[in-house]
Amino acid sequence: MYAIVETGGKQYPVEEGRYIDVELLDAEKDSKVVFDKIIMIVNGKKSKVGQPYVEGASAEGTVLAHDKAKKVIVFKQRPKKGYRKKQGHRQGFTRVMINKIRTSAQKKAAETTENAEA
Repeated sequence: MYAIVETGGKQYPVEEGRYIDVELLDAEKDSKVVFDKIIMIVNGKKSKVGQPYVEGASAEGTVLAHDKAKKVIVFKQRPKKGYRKKQGHRQGFTRVMINKIRTSAQKKAAETTENAEA
């Protein structure tokens, strides 16, 4: 099973047990993160596409690390003027391990078991 998640204005394919690098999140290391904006879920031959998001679906993950990407060099120059400017940029990102992808049916079943235990 995999899903397509939207976060930070970008879309990422996610699978359980794999990690993704997303735009920098405001979360501590080893904390839980929930992605609610699920665009599509594919489970074998079954697929569910949202309009724009799949209702009741979510992906849960754990923050592994905060890091910076490889350096990108930005070089500006004006011809015949002697103007040169070299600048580097490292974009920050958060590495998230996806633990669970839940559909609306799985979410309801989990809630009923939690209520029965309490």
